[in-house]
Amino acid sequence: MSAAQLGARMGVHQSTVAKMEAAEARGAIQLSSLKRVAEAMNCTLVYALVPNSSLEAFLQNQARLVATEQLKPVEQTMRLEDQSLLPEQARAQLDDYIRTRLDPRTIWDKLM
Repeated sequence: MSAAQLGARMGVHQSTVAKMEAAEARGAIQLSSLKRVAEAMNCTLVYALVPNSSLEAFLQNQARLVATEQLKPVEQTMRLEDQSLLPEQARAQLDDYIRTRLDPRTIWDKLM
């Protein structure tokens, strides 16, 4: 479909369609404009956010980052007192902290 044909379907001039195409190429087109184009082409506009990984993995990673940050003072104190945990103990402590003490509502407060 040419820009002139699409413009006729939308009830706008071909130059308006060209401006919309340019705005889309810049990533600056408005959703309302895309909806009008979709309707003129007998289409449904679908706007979606697609995660790069599972939401569960994203949530777990953020919780681990925040919990690790919150436990740093404890880890430092234990290291100074020569009471460092073995890696598997540290992982278990972190998992337990996330499960029992970390408030899930606060894990997004800090940008990681």
